[in-house]
Amino acid sequence: MVGSVKEVGPNRYRETFGRYYEDFKEGDIYEHRPGKTVTEYDNHMFTLMTMNTHPMHFDNEFAKASEFGQCLVVSPYTLALLIGMSVTDCSQKAIANLGMDEVKFTAPVFVGDTIYGESEVLGKRESKSRPGQGIVTIVTRGYKQDGTMICTFKRNMLIPSKGNAVEDRVAAY
Repeated sequence: MVGSVKEVGPNRYRETFGRYYEDFKEGDIYEHRPGKTVTEYDNHMFTLMTMNTHPMHFDNEFAKASEFGQCLVVSPYTLALLIGMSVTDCSQKAIANLGMDEVKFTAPVFVGDTIYGESEVLGKRESKSRPGQGIVTIVTRGYKQDGTMICTFKRNMLIPSKGNAVEDRVAAY
């Protein structure tokens, strides 16, 4: 379970994160916290790292002439941020991300907006080819500080059952 603690020796405990396959229940919603306030640095750095040359993301004078009147946060950053926010709750123990579908950006994000996320379990099934593992499907939704939904996407993850995660086999972990 998320944020649980396991005893690793006398009077010694180690924090653990993530969920095993058995911990996911269809219909459960995990609210991802803390949120993240997007800075100009975040937006510029991600834009530069991904070689996105559209001036809407880094040229204030260009962006002032747009319908938004200011620079937009580059949408792949929003997606990456929401995926990252969901790791502790949803994919910390994952063996693999199997895919994403239906990615939608539903409202603009600007520097200074604070992003929050939540993920809902849509379904799960045991793997037919990989004993001790299962496929979990979630939908993640991102919101701005005022409650405006900014992004949604579905994700399929391969999740180990209890006793089958890498951390279960690594003594030092």
